[in-house]
Amino acid sequence: MKFGPVPIDQAEGKILAHSIAKSIAGHAFHKGKPLHAADIAVLRDHGRKIVFVAELEPGDVDQDEAASRVAQAICGSQLEPSRPVLGRVNIQAQCLGVLHVHLTRLMALNEITGITLATLNSFSLVHPNQPVATLKVIAYALPGSSVRMAESDQPETGPILQIRPLNPQAVAVILCGSAQSRRRVTDSFLPPLQTRLEALNSTINRVSYVNTNDGDLGEGAFVQFLSQAVEAGASLIVLAGEMAILDDRDIIPHAVERLDGEVTCFGVPVDPGALLMLAYLGKIPVLGAPRCARSLELNVLDRVLPRLLSGEQLDRAGILALGHGGLLDSSTQFRSSSTVRPEEE
Repeated sequence: MKFGPVPIDQAEGKILAHSIAKSIAGHAFHKGKPLHAADIAVLRDHGRKIVFVAELEPGDVDQDEAASRVAQAICGSQLEPSRPVLGRVNIQAQCLGVLHVHLTRLMALNEITGITLATLNSFSLVHPNQPVATLKVIAYALPGSSVRMAESDQPETGPILQIRPLNPQAVAVILCGSAQSRRRVTDSFLPPLQTRLEALNSTINRVSYVNTNDGDLGEGAFVQFLSQAVEAGASLIVLAGEMAILDDRDIIPHAVERLDGEVTCFGVPVDPGALLMLAYLGKIPVLGAPRCARSLELNVLDRVLPRLLSGEQLDRAGILALGHGGLLDSSTQFRSSSTVRPEEE
């Protein structure tokens, strides 16, 4: 694309590069306006001798077409690009889900001169019709080679922007504490858990309670209830109560290992919520929730629950990465919703 000043008599058919501050004889001259013969006549009559213009060259793609093509290439399913306006495309989520941004490819796209893509943070929880990204083609046109580079397919990673939908999931909850604390533990942990899960399109369909005063019998009860939750088809198992998990030889990690499960981590770089455990029984995540799970203030559950319920397999590297941004602002709370409890066992 050519860009610069030209004599007024050579400006017809070109694109006005800079707005002319005031309207002339009722005509508005905004940047991006194609200059026609009538426009040239008005400008000439009012003393204009030169204008700054942009002129497309062979192989160039105008900014709206370029923006539309690039937006289509970078969006996975459940993402909807808007109609381009002056090279800008706004991208909205079409479902409740977790946004995934391929950061390396985002950086590569923004390296292409004339293209910018701004997104929400990767792993953000997004809702239907929520804006998640804005693409802007800055110049009036881009070389076709730049557009093709931005469109280039990456089948091994998929599009730069993807959403993992939060489809309805069944969650089993295993609470623990002394026999005397059962009602207090249930009333303090279950309602906030249910509120969070309902907001993520999931429900608690099974609640069990382990009396941790029973010693070896307590560990056996964990094994029994974990096994029953798996057999009942739970997509996620959450353990919570009076017992903090402080070591990989603790009673709950040991119960997971007795079922041939694997402990991914105990302790995460997030505050509030450092005493969280993540394990897997096959592909089913088992979450040992810290005591901050009793609160609706922002905590570690709000970082991991959406990702697990979307089907993501969080590994140790993913957990360690939570340390960036892991110091949470707990001033925001969930709004309470229905807290009707399932039938307890």
